[in-house]
Amino acid sequence: MRLFRWLGPTLVAVLLLGAAAAAQRQLFRTGMEQYYEQSVKNAKYDGRFAFARLKYTSEPQGFYYCGMPPWGHGYFPSCRGGGERAETSLMKIMNELTFLDPHIEDSVVLTVDSPELAKYPIAYMTEPGFWTITDKEAAALRAYLLKGGFLIVDDFRAYPRDHGGGGWENFESVMERVIPSAQFVDLDEDHPIFTNAFFKLESLNVFPQSYDTGRPIIRGLFEDNDPKKRLLVVANFNTDISDFWEFSATGFKPVDESNQAYKLGVNYLMYGLTH
Repeated sequence: MRLFRWLGPTLVAVLLLGAAAAAQRQLFRTGMEQYYEQSVKNAKYDGRFAFARLKYTSEPQGFYYCGMPPWGHGYFPSCRGGGERAETSLMKIMNELTFLDPHIEDSVVLTVDSPELAKYPIAYMTEPGFWTITDKEAAALRAYLLKGGFLIVDDFRAYPRDHGGGGWENFESVMERVIPSAQFVDLDEDHPIFTNAFFKLESLNVFPQSYDTGRPIIRGLFEDNDPKKRLLVVANFNTDISDFWEFSATGFKPVDESNQAYKLGVNYLMYGLTH
């Protein structure tokens, strides 16, 4: 009985300390997210193409890198130093190769359910292994996709390299709330997004890896789950293609590898703009 009398207060103290630590972590995450969100400056809408990045609520473990929210990877300055905003680099390439005349130095960051998203035909998301969604957000994203929007998803992977994220399973479960009948399929090099969107990409095996292992897996979600219809979502799994955009000017990776990543990005944008 004495043992239990001693354990009782001890367990209470441990629980209180645990609760206090959890509260401190939550305050830290909230503070970091607010800090990063305050540094977002969106381009003023003028009808020109602007790269639209989706901001979402993350699982707590999503703040593993620099303390930044996972949706901001490639947007905010890297812990590694150097580099440029991923979308800025891609827009410079688009400006050189096409007559798109996009916003280059400025882009937009929007919540999943923002009414402003309807102004932008293509949206981009990183690290969806940490993505959480509300019913309101799911309905808004469903409407965006079915009305003609195109979503590019990048930078996520499976355990044990996912830093505690839910990997493909989390992304797929969220997308099932967006489109309940959603069925993703692996894309092959014969799909028009690779063959005639802009560049002709001979093989999907040539895409580089920045730090992931194995080969990238590119999956798609089609309208009505019919591969003959429009591609609504393209997802780069087990890879981080935008890492090459971000660091291409630093010499961090060979030029040829960065070029392959840019070709894929250009094809995605051209497909989204023409379908």
